[in-house]
Amino acid sequence: MVDLRDGVERVCRAAKEASAPMAHADASRKNAALAAMAKGLRERAEWLKAENRLDMEAARTKGISAAMLDRLLLTDERIRHMADGIEEVIALPDPVGEVTKMWRRPNGLWVGRMRIPLGVIGIIYESRPNVTADAAALCIKSGNAVVLRGGSEAIRSNTAIARILRDALSGGGLPADAVSIIEQTDREAIDCMLAAEAFIDLIIPRGGEGLIRSVVEKSRIPVIKHYKGVCHIYVDEDVDLPQAVSVCVNAKVQRPGVCNAMETLLVHEKAAPAFLPAVAAELVKNGVELRGCPWTVRLVPQAKPASDEDWGTEYLDLILAVKVVASMEEAMEHIRRYGSLHTEAILTTDHARAMRFVREVDSSLVLVNASTRFNDGFQLGLGAEIGISTTKIHAFGPMGLEELTTTKFIAFGDGQVRQ
Repeated sequence: MVDLRDGVERVCRAAKEASAPMAHADASRKNAALAAMAKGLRERAEWLKAENRLDMEAARTKGISAAMLDRLLLTDERIRHMADGIEEVIALPDPVGEVTKMWRRPNGLWVGRMRIPLGVIGIIYESRPNVTADAAALCIKSGNAVVLRGGSEAIRSNTAIARILRDALSGGGLPADAVSIIEQTDREAIDCMLAAEAFIDLIIPRGGEGLIRSVVEKSRIPVIKHYKGVCHIYVDEDVDLPQAVSVCVNAKVQRPGVCNAMETLLVHEKAAPAFLPAVAAELVKNGVELRGCPWTVRLVPQAKPASDEDWGTEYLDLILAVKVVASMEEAMEHIRRYGSLHTEAILTTDHARAMRFVREVDSSLVLVNASTRFNDGFQLGLGAEIGISTTKIHAFGPMGLEELTTTKFIAFGDGQVRQ
């Protein structure tokens, strides 16, 4: 354990030392390094696939599920997407050094706030090797160093990707340790990383609820949390029925296994008789299992009775909980009780109720007449994201480049002294 702790600490210390030159690197140098990273991934695709095959063989031997194997697999197309993703980050404006506002004090002192990198970001993730490239690119562009600790099932793939990224950094005159990876696959390595508060400024876990809760319980470092996405759509009494059916089907069916898919549908009792049979027909046609309240079951014979457990469940599957409510107040109270601060939507033609829902519902994204599937950095115009935070400090919602920075105060005077 001592050797393991020393090894993890060396990686974290090196990243901390690399963070200072990264914070001062200008946009052109960072972009040049990112371009070299994208080029390296494309040019060394065959080697990456060979390393990935070793991970795949080991995973099959361990009996890992087909879904996990699919997440682990690197193909030509997925490697190309990693490279394309890095090039998209190049095109984004560099937030570092931006002065967000300035104001003049009565004594003539000018005070402002300037964006600066967070420092060293630790990312703990599972299965998907593409996270290695995506997370590193965002951290580099925002002037941070990153310590990566992926799942043991992807160790060869992650290490190979990190080697390409590190070569690109050093080739561009930036410190290779700005992209550091913990290669020890023991679970204790994560515990050591979470204790390295002298070197790491923020932890971002990406994975299932079990991983995130474990990280939060053990970490001495601030953690950006996102336990689960229990996302709701509320269909108001005044609603465009065809539009509402389309939005709800998209929110549940387009990609059910992601955190911004709708998990619970709340329907006003006045809209339910016309809306529920119509939307149920489309959902069932797409393979969705409905679990409803007694009123829902009466209106939709295909629906199974819902249990109390269903209201707080993130299914990540073609299963939907449905409840008829007497008012928007009841819908909002249901969201307060069972929601996860992730994504909530109202479908209505009443502007006043829409604006009240937007003001009063506590969630990282509140939508009006649109699918929950839009809670995504790219879809919201951030260009890319490192994850979705349901923590209000210091970021809430998709975390793009700006969310990987903080601000410091700056002041300009002409000899002022405090009286």
